[in-house]
Amino acid sequence: MRTRRSVRPVPALAGLLLAAALALTGCGGADDSAGSGADKAVSDAAGGQGAAGAGSGRGAEGAGGAKGSGATAPAALAPEHVIRTASLTVRVAEVPKALAEARTAAEDAGGHVGRETTGRDEEGHERTEVVLRVPGGSYDEVLAALSGTGELLERSTKAEDVTDQVVDVESRIASQRASVARVRELMERAERLTDVVTLEGELSSRQAELESLLARQASLEDRTALATITLTLTETPPPADGGDDDPGFTDALAGGWHAFVTMLRWLAVVLGAVLPFAAVAVLLVLGWTRLVRPRLPRRPVPAPVPVPSAPGPLPSARPAPQTARPDEHPEG
Repeated sequence: MRTRRSVRPVPALAGLLLAAALALTGCGGADDSAGSGADKAVSDAAGGQGAAGAGSGRGAEGAGGAKGSGATAPAALAPEHVIRTASLTVRVAEVPKALAEARTAAEDAGGHVGRETTGRDEEGHERTEVVLRVPGGSYDEVLAALSGTGELLERSTKAEDVTDQVVDVESRIASQRASVARVRELMERAERLTDVVTLEGELSSRQAELESLLARQASLEDRTALATITLTLTETPPPADGGDDDPGFTDALAGGWHAFVTMLRWLAVVLGAVLPFAAVAVLLVLGWTRLVRPRLPRRPVPAPVPVPSAPGPLPSARPAPQTARPDEHPEG
């Protein structure tokens, strides 16, 4: 028996070869395009890196220049929006002299004296409280100078950062000014009287709020530009050391005298408090006895009731005289 050959595999193989050739052609084109795109991307990246390198080089040069200039003149700037306050208590030998030195230190720094109060304590020692306003740049220098005017008893400082408040106020002022400008523009375009009246009221309220914000901004600027130092100068001497703590005769005598004087003082105070009431009571008694009582009707005095006398004792019988008997003889 003769076997029949199949002719179908030949066209199938030819189709497979054609498809493979087309696929290879397409892959080559895709590879070429991808290669050209990749080359372009690489060139662009290289150019960008070169530009970045040049920029970084320029930045490094600028930084180096800035660092070099900063190394020659370092700048230590204090924060701009900080409120500084301080309180000092200093014991001095002469208050007027120390006060003059404090004024000179504040004025030399570009500040001024805000408030001054002078008085004396119970023992006659002078005491002065003065408020100084100095620029923030000279705050530490003036504070050190004031601390050295005498014996420092107390010192307290405070720094409050108000940068957020300053920025918030500035932003609100800008918004409020724009709002006022818009209202004024609407007023110029308004034609009806009712609209004009309404816009005028709105403009007044917004202008008032704007003025309040401007006042707050000025206050913040003043408090941040000038530090506040409250200086208290006193002549009160320090307490003397007692040495021996055991009390002596003199101490006991002084204590007793002090207690006696204190008692007399309190008695005088009590007498002074009671005296007005006593005077009024005496006046009332005198008025009653001298003026009112004599005019009152007198009640009739009742007649005395006779009281019967008690019967006296009966007369006692006298004993009869005794007679001598005949058989009795007197003793002879």
